Amino acid sequence: IERIVEIEGRIERRIQTALREIALLREYRTRLISDVVTGKLDVREAAAALPEVDHLAAEDSLDDSVDTDAEPDLDATLEEAEA
Repeated sequence: IERIVEIEGRIERRIQTALREIALLREYRTRLISDVVTGKLDVREAAAALPEVDHLAAEDSLDDSVDTDAEPDLDATLEEAEA
């Protein structure tokens, strides 16, 4: 039983470490987006180095994954938003 408690403690510490790292990454992401949007960070050079994307092909692949025949349940969505 002592061995199990020891292992459980190590797992719990690793979980807490991972959760803290996730929170820090989210904070960093938010700050990065803010800096780009406000112009504090210039990304033009990095954007110019990105590979070219065929937007029509990318759009076609997205269209295949969307069910356009399905109608959204607006009443359920409204109820969720009001809850």
